[in-house]
Amino acid sequence: MKLKEKEVEVGCLYLTGANQYRAVLAMRGEFMIYAPGLEGTTPLSLTATKMPFENQPFKKCQIVTFAKKDYQVFEFNGTEAIKHKLNELQLAEVIAQCNAKSAIATLLAE
Repeated sequence: MKLKEKEVEVGCLYLTGANQYRAVLAMRGEFMIYAPGLEGTTPLSLTATKMPFENQPFKKCQIVTFAKKDYQVFEFNGTEAIKHKLNELQLAEVIAQCNAKSAIATLLAE
């Protein structure tokens, strides 16, 4: 299932058809920064405190490019949906895991 550009949101977690989690970290204009996990990652548990982005490099791309991937509905925090909002601690952990803090600041300053 493809996303519409307006369905892509900062702080949300998505799952591709290849079972790769992706967390959207920042958006400005037509560009975004996201954290990709490894493909084929095991499903996150209901109480996921450890996010699956350790040592994964963040990516910068156009929002339209991100939206064109195949995404799937998945269960997280007790609900099934195509996207799930991360809480502040989870989002902070993702940003730290992929070392994206300075890249986010640069994108938001552009």
